Amino acid sequence: MRILVTVILAIVTLTGAAQSSVCGNFHKKYCKFQETKGAKWEYNAQSKSGLFNQGMVSKIRCVIYKGMDYRISVCCETLIGDKVNYKIFDSKTNELLFDNKTAEDTQIFEFQSVSTRQLVIEVMVPQGATEKDKHKSTDAACVGLLIEHKVTDRQGF
Repeated sequence: MRILVTVILAIVTLTGAAQSSVCGNFHKKYCKFQETKGAKWEYNAQSKSGLFNQGMVSKIRCVIYKGMDYRISVCCETLIGDKVNYKIFDSKTNELLFDNKTAEDTQIFEFQSVSTRQLVIEVMVPQGATEKDKHKSTDAACVGLLIEHKVTDRQGF
């Protein structure tokens, strides 16, 4: 019995490690963009990386807090032509707050939160957007969603 439990725990551990290692911390390595002068952005633990097939849509919920500035960066390892599309919605009202496709296809979005609320970030890799490698045929690519935050600069006197 003890051996069976050990084997099951080993399989579960290895399976979890294998799934997380495909893209691992892709967002930490590749979604960093040039720092704005004087800005001290901090890493937000709600950031994620994942393996996306072409045409795949994935959603993630995140909480933003009043009095904070946020920067959301999205990147993909083997994109050609089109960029990763992403939209940001208010989770309660489902109101579309931002769509990078209509905002000059920017992969970075900075904003200030005037209230604490939950957002839904929807990420999509366009169909036909990943490179074809001579040695391997892949329809999937790692996508990173980097969320950074900082305290809003004090305004006024």
